[in-house]
Amino acid sequence: MTIPFVTFIPLEKELDSDLREAFDRVYTRSWYIEGEEDKAFEKAFASYCGTKYAVGCGNGLDSLMLSMKAMGIHEGDEVIVPSNTFIATALAVTYTGATPVFVEPDIRTFNIDPAKIEDKITDKTKAVVAVHLYGQPCDMDPIVKICKARGLFLIEDCAQAHGATYKGQRIGSFGDAAGFSFYPGKNLGALGDAGAATTNSKELADKVRALGNYGSDYKYHHIYQGNNSRLDEMQAAFLAAKLPSLDKVNENRRATAKKYLDGIKNEEVILPYVNPDTEPVWHIFAIRSKRRDELKEFLTGKGIGTNEHYPIPMHEQECYKNLGFKHGDFPIAEEISATELSIPMYYGMTDEEVQYVIDAINDFS
Repeated sequence: MTIPFVTFIPLEKELDSDLREAFDRVYTRSWYIEGEEDKAFEKAFASYCGTKYAVGCGNGLDSLMLSMKAMGIHEGDEVIVPSNTFIATALAVTYTGATPVFVEPDIRTFNIDPAKIEDKITDKTKAVVAVHLYGQPCDMDPIVKICKARGLFLIEDCAQAHGATYKGQRIGSFGDAAGFSFYPGKNLGALGDAGAATTNSKELADKVRALGNYGSDYKYHHIYQGNNSRLDEMQAAFLAAKLPSLDKVNENRRATAKKYLDGIKNEEVILPYVNPDTEPVWHIFAIRSKRRDELKEFLTGKGIGTNEHYPIPMHEQECYKNLGFKHGDFPIAEEISATELSIPMYYGMTDEEVQYVIDAINDFS
């Protein structure tokens, strides 16, 4: 049996007519930027997340960067980010001119450890970014408390966690702003690059929108030195067609995750921990093993696709050598990078496929 790490085919088959109708609607209207599709999707997505506003952007990185710029974060400032995340989180900080300050995660959940945040706060700190990595919500109560007590902005990176909840509340609605990616592989994915920022602040929403439109609040009137980062009409239409299926997609992933959690029993494998206050959406099902590379090769031999998130920690990336870190400075992030292996997780996996993966992992010795 051959099982890919991910495939979009099952959902796209189900939504084929809706996606084609969305394309035809935009094509027939012949309006491709900042039109009715964008407005409709923003309204629907904000409602889904439980926020007042959503602003479409070109991609997830821009949704974070524009939110930070809208908050006035700039050169000389510091922004706390987890040491274990995709590099876009740190790049968003860098593109404002500020400096990313890395904080180690809780190795059980892969997310930033709230108990380690305060030690990294200085008089230059302006914000904390809570990344809901792999679709696992952060422990939000203590993070919110720290930010309120210290007068810091709270930004959620929700790029992998569309629809996840913490104590029954959707992620993306806790912070001053949140960034979402709609990269095709996400639980809610476009058919190309796309993103959005959510917020309950009209001032922030208006500023994010202007910053993403060349700094313009109306045509040829530029109040900021902005960027070009807008959600185009075609992607907005595709996302609007897929949004009603997101809860079904997430429930399907949860069912697969439960089978993995119940069925994988191998002393060489550490399963992900689930905070009882959260309801993850399992964008990634991340296991860990001291023999990660051997396990990966074994599963490849069985026809099972895998991936590694992320094999080089951010502080060891060439692009951040200017920060002066060395191997050993963030041992938890390094441990995760050396041991994490992502196994197949996508909407539409059959019982037989899931069991095949479980049996293969249990056979590894």
